[in-house]
This record gives sequence, C-alpha cells and structure tokens, in this order.
Amino acid sequence: MNEAKESLRSIEQKYKLFQQQQFTFVAALEHCRENAHDKIKPITSIEQVQSYTEHYCTNSTDRRILLMFLDICTELSRLCQRFETLHPGTPITNSFLDKCKTFVSQSNDLSSLRAKYPHDVVNHLSCDEARNHYGGVVSLIPIILDLMKEWIAHSEKLPRKALQHVSGPDTPTPGRPAAPVPSAQATSSRARVTKHPSRQLTKGSLKPGGIDQGCSKPPWRPPGGKL
Repeated sequence: MNEAKESLRSIEQKYKLFQQQQFTFVAALEHCRENAHDKIKPITSIEQVQSYTEHYCTNSTDRRILLMFLDICTELSRLCQRFETLHPGTPITNSFLDKCKTFVSQSNDLSSLRAKYPHDVVNHLSCDEARNHYGGVVSLIPIILDLMKEWIAHSEKLPRKALQHVSGPDTPTPGRPAAPVPSAQATSSRARVTKHPSRQLTKGSLKPGGIDQGCSKPPWRPPGGKL
C-alpha cells in the first residue's frame, strides 16, 4: 500500500507541472484540430489526443505538452492495475476503481466530464471552450486522482487481513507461480533413496571375503628345518 501511495504522489507532482501549462495544452490541441480540419467536434477521448500527437502535431512545444498528458494517463492506468493486486476490494473501493479504469480507457468518451470544486481547471477556459471543446479533457486527470485518493482512504480502513488476502505470505503474487508442493509419492521416493546407501554400506561391511580372505595363517614349520 505504501508503494501505491508513493506512486500516486509522484503522479500528482507531475500533474501539478502539467496544470501550470494548461494554456499551452489547450493551444496545442487547438493547433492539432486546425491541422486535422476538425474544429467542430470536441476532444472526446485519450485516443483522439494520441492521434493528434502522432499525425497532426507540427512543433516540438505542442508535442511535449501532449506527450506529458499521455504519459500521465498511462501512469494512471498502470496504477489502476496495481490497486487491483493489493486487495480483493469492497463494493465501495471497487466502485472507485471501476470508474478509474473506465476513465483511463483509450476510447472512453470524456467530453461530458467536468471537474468540480476545489478544481478550477474548467474555470480557466472560456465559456465556449469549456462547454464545447476542452472541458472534458482538462477535467480527466483531476477526477481520476480524486477517485484514487478515495480508493486509498477507504482501503486503509480495511482490516489488515483483507489487505494481505491477495499478496500475503501464503498467496502467490500475480506473475509469480506458487511454490510446488511435494507429492506423497515423491517424498517417499526420496526417503527410499536416502536410506538405500546406508543399507548397502552395512551389508558390505558384514560380508566376508575381499582382502581378509587372502590373509590366512601360513603352514607350521619346525625351527630351522624344512617341511
């Protein structure tokens, strides 16, 4: 849980830098819409921003701020996956997480999203822009961050056993297979192999013959005489 909280704090710091450049971000989207001859439709998805960046972005400043937005969205998506591994969830936490996963989906329609107080990202747009073009895309990240904070706040109130249910010491973590449990047959086979050498050594030590058989006493001879 601590690592997940640290990851969220890191994303928040990146978002603060991005938020300071909101006018640059909106201007970059405006330039791309002009190049794409697509000035009527609003920005509706992360996928659309990705397409603008790849096909209609013509200067480095616009590309930098658009990539910054896409990178933050990617990190948020990965953090959603990380949250799923921490505990099985409750109806409340699952509701927060499901919303996060929906919002970070590449094709999700975000045009109707509007970040509310205390966020003021929409207030920095003109009425026309906020209503018709960019209100959703500038609201996306702060809304997801709020949902993730709520998820963590509710998760920390859960019993410790619930948090260890997925990644506890006796449960394999995702991507790591569980240690195989030896079968009774394999255990008995190893026991027989272990006992077998000692049985051979005992049998060999009791068996007559070998060097001892060739060391019999010589025939008696009288002193100084021959047989």
